[in-house]
Amino acid sequence: MTARLIDGNALAQQIRSDVAARAAALTRIGRTPGLAVILVGDNPASQVYVQHKVKDCEGAGMRSVLEKYDATISQAELLARIQALNEDPTIHGILVQLPLPAHIDPQRVIETISPAKDVDGFHVQSAGALMVGQPGFKPCTPYGCMKMLESIGYDPKGKHAVVIGRSNIVGKPMAMMLLQASATVTICHSATADLGHHTRQADIVVAAVGKRNVLTADMVKPGAVVIDVGMNRNEAGKLCGDVDFEGVRQVAGWITPVPGGVGPMTRAMLLVNTIEAAERAAARG
Repeated sequence: MTARLIDGNALAQQIRSDVAARAAALTRIGRTPGLAVILVGDNPASQVYVQHKVKDCEGAGMRSVLEKYDATISQAELLARIQALNEDPTIHGILVQLPLPAHIDPQRVIETISPAKDVDGFHVQSAGALMVGQPGFKPCTPYGCMKMLESIGYDPKGKHAVVIGRSNIVGKPMAMMLLQASATVTICHSATADLGHHTRQADIVVAAVGKRNVLTADMVKPGAVVIDVGMNRNEAGKLCGDVDFEGVRQVAGWITPVPGGVGPMTRAMLLVNTIEAAERAAARG
């Protein structure tokens, strides 16, 4: 068996096209969607990420505002700027790129963003809405993973899923979305005793720990869906995920590649959350 690929690039393009059509409709009534992206410091990876996000936004016909600040900016100054963006009616989504300098509390920053503009889906109110199944903004990476399952016609209902990774950004929201889709979910981490015992029982495995080869072929149930959220580098400096791709693809039924899998979908779902924020604002008048 050779697993079929879930093409994140192709699916993300479809989503961006849909977002562009929705953005054009709002622009025609004078409500051009706007996303503010804040970058603090000069982290090279963060600079690349925000440039991609700004480019995606503009490509979908939405207004983007990129604000760059020195790493020496005080927490009070940053929070004040976020408050100003909360009150700006032309900005519908606010994203503060993580990580932040050590003197700034990221949770304080996240909680300062208005829940109505929390397009990253990290605010505690967004997490609460997800928990009880109310409208809110879903974190972009797990949201993208669920869309990938949907794209291949895979219904998680009644299936057993294992999520490797317990972070509030991916692991826990991913588990909650799978539970809401009526799957049975086990949350593990890279140090879980006999991790393979759990993953070999799973119909769906989501690997999201940031550790190369955390999932190998002998740990996968034949025909399982494997979603690789990891972003690592191998000895040659080539981008790779958490999954031993070449080995696991010989056992799994479906698998996401790295690059070209979850990454493009994360960015696409940011656009979806932003357009939804703009549409809600327009509906409120």
